[in-house]
Amino acid sequence: MATNYALRSPLYATANYVSATLGQFKFRILTGTTVLYTIIKPASSGVDCFIEVAELLRDYLNITFDGTNYTPQKISFEIRNTPQTAAGVNLNSEGLALSGDGWEAYGLFTDGKNPELPFENRQKPTWLLPEKYPVTGTPNDDFFVYVPFDVGGTVAGISFGGVVSFFPFSDAATSIDPSTIGATLTISRIGCTKYGTGRKITFINKYGVLQDLWFFLKAVKDISRTNESFQSNTLTSSANFSQTNAPTKLFNTRAKQKHTLSSGYYPEYMNASFEELLLSEYVWYTRAEDDQPNSLETIPVIVKTSSIKYKTNLNDSLIEYVIEFEDAFDYINNIR
Repeated sequence: MATNYALRSPLYATANYVSATLGQFKFRILTGTTVLYTIIKPASSGVDCFIEVAELLRDYLNITFDGTNYTPQKISFEIRNTPQTAAGVNLNSEGLALSGDGWEAYGLFTDGKNPELPFENRQKPTWLLPEKYPVTGTPNDDFFVYVPFDVGGTVAGISFGGVVSFFPFSDAATSIDPSTIGATLTISRIGCTKYGTGRKITFINKYGVLQDLWFFLKAVKDISRTNESFQSNTLTSSANFSQTNAPTKLFNTRAKQKHTLSSGYYPEYMNASFEELLLSEYVWYTRAEDDQPNSLETIPVIVKTSSIKYKTNLNDSLIEYVIEFEDAFDYINNIR
């Protein structure tokens, strides 16, 4: 059974050995047969010796998204330890301190040490999505996604054995219930408005998997630029100057596009998805190409909105979020 760890939260590997001659532990961090790191840490007999490895493993995650491929992105690892004297002489054979799969996921403070998917005391199998609350039917069955009519999608789930998989659904599906998940996912269809069918944001959620979130209402795009300037000497050798040759010269002009999207009206329990979008470090926007409006392209973006106010049916009646995104690249190509 695979154990799935969240690498955006600390991950500790612990070793303990009783010997009067113990001076240190040699830790080896491996993926497959490849040694990524070797760490030597001083140790005392009978006292836990631990290392924190989350950021070290996270360096080897290659998070990408091309608009279609939702393949889980993880790193399978082992952390092995050998008790040694202070001079580096082995006192015993190498043991296993920790192993599992690491994800671009995070636990909350209340999830405690070494949080494991799916967190929050939820039982496997389940969908790797926020669960509707309060639960209205069979526990583990209250999961919903909101997509336009005639649009398919992909959703992640985790099996009883800890295997994370993605499950596609068709453009006409209203629910899916894979045997390995054992829980129904309801697909709520949203009709088009004067703003079109909607705009898709894809992000790495708290479970470390790709999730789509649709924005159904108003979209605003703007561009801003920065540059530097200097004063040049335009005087000629005859002590004259041209009125068409500007003394003030510009350089290092850079530009960014921003996109402000309105979500449309969502139920209160979807607050959790907007929270996870806000906290995600990997986000993509699927939009119409500037020069070919009938073609779509997927671009990396940054969530510029830095805070959201949680909305409730009691306080706000209709729940809508407006989120600002910025392209994660310069508008003028300057990659050299």
